[in-house]
Amino acid sequence: MPTLHQRSTHLDLILSSLRRFGPKTAFIGEHETLTYRQSAERLARWATALQALGAGPGDGFGLLSPNRPEVWFGQITPALVGGRYTALHPLGSLEDHLHMCREAGLRFLFVDPAYAERAQTLLEQSGTVEHVLSFGPGECGTDIHALAEQAASNPLPATAGSPEQLSWLLYTGGTTGIPKAAMLPERALFQMALSVTTGWDLPRERRYLAVAPISHAAGMMVVPTLMTGGTVILQKGWDAQRWLEGVQTHKATMSLLVPTMIYALLDSPALDETDLSSLQTIMYGASPMAPAKLVEGMRRMGPVFSQLYGQTECAGIVSCLWREQHDAGDEARLLSCGQAMPGARMAILDDDSRELPPGEPGEICVQGPCVMDGYWQRDDLTQQALVDGWLRTGDVGTMDEDGYLTIVDRKKDMIVSGGFNVFPREIEDVIMRDEAVSAAAVIGVPDDKWGESVKALVVARPGAQVDTERLKQLVRDAKGSIYAPKSVDVVDALPLTAVGKPDKKVLRARYWEGRSRAVN
Repeated sequence: MPTLHQRSTHLDLILSSLRRFGPKTAFIGEHETLTYRQSAERLARWATALQALGAGPGDGFGLLSPNRPEVWFGQITPALVGGRYTALHPLGSLEDHLHMCREAGLRFLFVDPAYAERAQTLLEQSGTVEHVLSFGPGECGTDIHALAEQAASNPLPATAGSPEQLSWLLYTGGTTGIPKAAMLPERALFQMALSVTTGWDLPRERRYLAVAPISHAAGMMVVPTLMTGGTVILQKGWDAQRWLEGVQTHKATMSLLVPTMIYALLDSPALDETDLSSLQTIMYGASPMAPAKLVEGMRRMGPVFSQLYGQTECAGIVSCLWREQHDAGDEARLLSCGQAMPGARMAILDDDSRELPPGEPGEICVQGPCVMDGYWQRDDLTQQALVDGWLRTGDVGTMDEDGYLTIVDRKKDMIVSGGFNVFPREIEDVIMRDEAVSAAAVIGVPDDKWGESVKALVVARPGAQVDTERLKQLVRDAKGSIYAPKSVDVVDALPLTAVGKPDKKVLRARYWEGRSRAVN
């Protein structure tokens, strides 16, 4: 029996939104459009259909699909029946998908029909998956739509779930090792929705063009859109031309992009020919954005940029730099990822959990209701991450007197050369000032004399020629000889993680095979 002062849940926010805006358009997919009322009925039918299959409290539900409305229903319905949701990234490897199915104990698997072959393999080899539910007719599994049509249309409850119910079990990006599963209860998801609604710089009229997977971080903006009666416009996969057309056609007011996507837009000849007058906010995050590229974006696309910083372990909620805080003439401010979001407390701590003075680098640590309960079945890793009442993010940063946070780099990406600590991001930001450079990644490679030496890998802008010696000199002039790359390679593309970050683990592996790296 709920107590008088029991906190609301993430499900409560969703259910109230679906009731409030019944006839308005909630989702626009490539093949269907749904109102809020239709979305509520679909959610109710899916829940009934899942219960008819025997789904209940504690069951694990995986999801493997590009963006389409069903992805959101596959995220939310499991919690309605007491289960938990886990995302499998569409670009993930079979090895990673099998690991997640087995470790998370995924009994049900939602899939796009295009992933039937992968679904069949997971069904046969995981040892956990019992039911494959396809988003339409497919070569593997049962059509969830057909099941839902046969199910009773029971009304959705007014409230659902409990604050400590484990609803999402989400795997981290895995850029530094085997992915870990963060346990996020309704409490954390409720705070995530409220914090994004009030702490991100979003327009009041929300027409959200979602191109990054909503099964992952881009999904953070779905419920805040629904809470204000907005519309979620879904595109499958990233394509700069298609995104530009989507903004213009649907009069999108906001989107969420990673820096590599923004760089692609700046390289697109269609950018300056597209009507972006409706666009008010581009949230960007997942990895730092070079100030030079940010200034170019502001000049060509307007004052639309707002930076987010967060982690899976705290439901993506740490800090935000609002649009009006982006000052093209203040590089230090553009390097900042903003101030603490509502519901999150930040501190810069040393290894003994002592708070450091303004300007001194240390580990970024977070407290608040958004923080995970821990890592699934990994008490050892949980104890490393949750220390002295703080989530230790693994990121090195500084904070100024006004509470503006600046990320220096990942602790594991730091290069130790000749006894000096070198942070790749500072080098990348300098390299990206060169107009011939589209993207850059800096890593440490083995060096018999220095232990590690600095290596830069850069991608040229279309039609441009990169002067590697000039790049070395740019860094030497800006940061000193310790930071100057010993070598610069021009490459066709950088390997990216599933969330669009340059995959430095892959880059380093090419040079460190058979050798140990102390920092990593």
